Amino acid sequence: MTRLRAEGLDLAYGDRRVVRDLTVDVPDGRVTAVVGANACGKSTLLRGLARLLEPRAGRVLLDGRAIAELPTREVATVLGLLPQSPTAPEGLTVGDLVGRGRTPHQRWYAQWSSADEQAVLEALDRTGTRALADRTVDELSGGQRQRVWIAMTLAQGTDLLLLDEPTTYLDLAHQVEVLDLVADLNARDGRTVVMVLHDLNQACRYADHVIAMKDGVVHREGPPEEVVDEDLLQEVFGLRARVVVDPVAGTPLVLPLSTRRRRVAAGL
Repeated sequence: MTRLRAEGLDLAYGDRRVVRDLTVDVPDGRVTAVVGANACGKSTLLRGLARLLEPRAGRVLLDGRAIAELPTREVATVLGLLPQSPTAPEGLTVGDLVGRGRTPHQRWYAQWSSADEQAVLEALDRTGTRALADRTVDELSGGQRQRVWIAMTLAQGTDLLLLDEPTTYLDLAHQVEVLDLVADLNARDGRTVVMVLHDLNQACRYADHVIAMKDGVVHREGPPEEVVDEDLLQEVFGLRARVVVDPVAGTPLVLPLSTRRRRVAAGL
C-alpha cells in the first residue's frame, strides 16, 4: 500500500466537475510529475490530494486512513503543499514566511526551538535565499518569491511534497536549479514528491513516474519512457511531435512539429 492514494475521486467547483472517478497511487519515495493540457484537472487533483478541496465522491487515503478524518496538524506534519499562486501578508519578511513552515511542529507549551531555527536556515540555504531573509516578500522578483515559497515548504519538514508548477516565474537557469533541488530532496532524504509541470521534457528528465491526465481522468501513467510517446502527445495535447532519446539524460525528448515550417516548406 502506498502512503498517498486516491480512490474513485470526484472533484468539482460548484456544478463544474473537473476530476472524475479517479483512482491513483502515488509511488513512495519517487518523484511523480502530473502532466496534461490546460484545464485537464492537474492542479485540482493536487488540491484534492492535499485536502484543500472536498471530494464530491471517493476519498484520499494518507497512510491508509481517510485524510478528511485526520487532524489538520497531523496532516501538516506529513504532507506539504506549494500551491500555484501563493500569497503572503503585506510586509512579511522572508525569514518570517519560511518560519511559518514550522507552525505544525509547535505547541502552546513549546514555541520556537533550536530545531525550528536549524530547519529554517537549512531551507533558506538549500534554495539560495538566505541573503533575502530580512527583505519583505513584496519586494522580491517573481523568481525570488517562488524560491522563498519552496523554502517555506522545505522548512515544514514533511515526507510528502506536493508542488503545483514549482518553476512558475523562473528563468531557465532557476528552473533547472529548483528541479535539481527537488531531485536532491528525493535522492538524499527519500521524500515523495508530486509536482505539476507544463514542460514535458522536464517532466521526463526529473520524474520517475508520470501521470498524464485528460478530461479529468488518468489517461496513462508509468515511467516516462513508457508513457511519453507520439501517440500520447496527439491524444492528450493534440500535438504532432517526434519523440527521441535525450542525448544528455537518456529520457524521452519531445520535438514538436511546427505547422508553420511545413507550410513554408510547401511554399504556402
